[in-house]
Amino acid sequence: MIGNTVNIATRDGSMEAYYSHPEETGDFPAIVLYMDAPGIREELRGFARRIAANGYFCLLPDLYYRLGRLRFRLSHRDGPMGHVIHAAKHSLSNESVMSDTAAMLSWLAGHSRARAGKWGCIGYCMAGAYVMTAAGTFPDSMGAGASLYGVDLVTTAKDSPHLLARKVRGELYFGFAQHDHDVPDHVIPALSKALVRSKVRHSVEVFPDTQHGFCFPERATFSETAAERVWGRAFGLFQRRLQG
Repeated sequence: MIGNTVNIATRDGSMEAYYSHPEETGDFPAIVLYMDAPGIREELRGFARRIAANGYFCLLPDLYYRLGRLRFRLSHRDGPMGHVIHAAKHSLSNESVMSDTAAMLSWLAGHSRARAGKWGCIGYCMAGAYVMTAAGTFPDSMGAGASLYGVDLVTTAKDSPHLLARKVRGELYFGFAQHDHDVPDHVIPALSKALVRSKVRHSVEVFPDTQHGFCFPERATFSETAAERVWGRAFGLFQRRLQG
């Protein structure tokens, strides 16, 4: 795998990002890996390399760049660290992340190893909402998105991601934990209703006996069976919508 760190010019400054792609010659469909609330760490870079190993150009942006260079040592997470992560998460908005996404797409368009045309994305936790928002914000180019135990997908705000369903043209996959206090009971029914009403190609899956964070090996809630099933679903989606 080829891996490198770059800085991408955005509306608000310079955003650090890690990318990975296969060593073979040629270009590869682009996948944006939106980080979860704890931010950039080796675990996510490992995810980027796994995506690249399956034939993609994966871009992992540091969405917290407006705050400086935040890095959390999650093995030492405690109450104060949790408060900082929570504050960092709430420094972002759907609008700011979509502005950053536009900058990423411009950067990808200038990279010889990133294939022009449809791109995809994947996101966990807070980033699950960015997947849905990106699908509605960039409907002509985003071909596939995977949202895993996404929070804030259905809210009362004017920019609630589910309200963009009518604009989505790509295919979406949503995977949820069975037990997740961050995803209220009304979210999955309301999201599903919006997607069906707008005739969005999608699938929604709830994984039995799982909790929020089940995709990450370094979390206490990790479920290898469910996590591998998610990878299978995501790669099947990307193959179907981006590799054709």
